[in-house]
Amino acid sequence: QVQLVESGGGLVQPGGSLRLSCAASVSAFRAYAMGWYRQAQGKQRELVARINSGGSTFYRDSVKGRFTISRDNAKNTLWLQMNSLKPEDTAVYYCNAYYSSSSEYWGQGTQVTVSA
Repeated sequence: QVQLVESGGGLVQPGGSLRLSCAASVSAFRAYAMGWYRQAQGKQRELVARINSGGSTFYRDSVKGRFTISRDNAKNTLWLQMNSLKPEDTAVYYCNAYYSSSSEYWGQGTQVTVSA
């Protein structure tokens, strides 16, 4: 049974920082591409950042220079460091593990709210 458990969300003022964590109980974690997605109320889920098994990263334009995705394969953990947060970053953030179309998993999500 694969489990992805996110933590680290919360309420933060604009300009503040949060660090999200995703603990993965999956064998061969290092083989998975890992990503963070978010879904704001009334909007579709969107990819925020991704890091593949080789360590290459991708960021959506709106978070480049502010967010950093990283992983520790020895600890089966994924992080998302979020700096200079904006109100438009408010969303539920989801951890994703992808190996193939039949081996893709999601966490339960963690709420991030950026508000004064």
